[in-house]
Amino acid sequence: MTEIRECRSCGARLEMTLLDLGTTPSANAYLRAESLSEPEPVYPLHAMVCSRCFLVQIGAEVTPESLFSDYAYFSSYSDSWLEHSRDLARQCVQRLGLDATTLVVEIASNDGYLLKYFLNEGVPVLGVEPAANVAQVAVASGVPTMVDFFGERLARRMTADGIEPELVVGNNVLAHVPDLNDFVAGLAVLLSGGGLLVMEFPHLLHLLEQTQFDTIYHEHFSYFSLLAVENVLGRHGLAVYDVEEIPTHGGSLRVWVGNTDRIERPVTDRVTNLRRREQVFGLADLDTYAAFSQRVDRVLDSLASFIDTAVSEGKTIVAYGAAAKGTTLLNTLGPRARAISFVVDRNPHKQGLYLPGSHLEIRAPEAVASVRPDYLLILPWNLVDEITAAMASIREWGGRFVTAIPECRVF
Repeated sequence: MTEIRECRSCGARLEMTLLDLGTTPSANAYLRAESLSEPEPVYPLHAMVCSRCFLVQIGAEVTPESLFSDYAYFSSYSDSWLEHSRDLARQCVQRLGLDATTLVVEIASNDGYLLKYFLNEGVPVLGVEPAANVAQVAVASGVPTMVDFFGERLARRMTADGIEPELVVGNNVLAHVPDLNDFVAGLAVLLSGGGLLVMEFPHLLHLLEQTQFDTIYHEHFSYFSLLAVENVLGRHGLAVYDVEEIPTHGGSLRVWVGNTDRIERPVTDRVTNLRRREQVFGLADLDTYAAFSQRVDRVLDSLASFIDTAVSEGKTIVAYGAAAKGTTLLNTLGPRARAISFVVDRNPHKQGLYLPGSHLEIRAPEAVASVRPDYLLILPWNLVDEITAAMASIREWGGRFVTAIPECRVF
């Protein structure tokens, strides 16, 4: 596959590598047992940084239809994420004065995990979700959902149909968008009536600072700082007027956005202060990005050393969480991943399948007690508190937890 070398935000030529992980399968392309002997499609996983707008992005253009039309990720299988979503809905209702006369539209609404909380507050909602299998779950739970990919075409159709949201939500979707400018143009169309946008996305600063390289995978086309997101929004007449730093996904940003011509809200000190912090950290300096791959090598060496020692001592390792970040980590480990017996996950839609690349079987969490492993490697490290609480019983037989990011830790 030919890699795209033009920045998907500003169009500048991409020349600087952040991290090259070779060719790997798509992180959510789970396998059935009968497919394990067949060749897997693989794509370059090469993250580059734009020297003009400082957007980090991968160049492999895997089609959205192949990634998202039938999707295995369901947001409702994380208790901490549901609590986060409930709190966000309540904050939006209170902050914006939402009620039965207003409309909330969520882009990439998944299984209705967030919109149901707006419904509970008496606020009408509409989801837009490209994965038909996931949208079906949302509709069955009472969340009206359009099955389509969002962009300017769909946004114009929605406004022509009289859809004028008071609030548009786009949580953890911006990174998944291959045609970034078309997507943001669509947001501008939906906000043309004076509505506001709230978006959440992992913060590039934390990816670099905490060596969160496993969050780089094909479903994530782009990786955003406030600097990069303000650049792309500004080209479409949108502006960030407030920002919050939140702990989800290892450190994320929540930006509050309005149409430049219609917004009447002043830019907060939080925006000004974060711009300054990103500048001091060096997010507008290419030298900041240059040493990242060396830090990744140190993380991998540390994890490889742990696995080699465990194997030499006859210890057993099971992994928790069939998450995309885990797939990146395991495939980067190469043959050492085979030392892991299997992986467990709460999502029944994943159980019985196999991880792409490493071919680890996905079982229900109850399988851990039957095997009694010496180590439980937590792959979604952003949920470590939730997982260690749920799996605390491994202490009964002397089992220990392990995380790999930002460094290998056994506890």
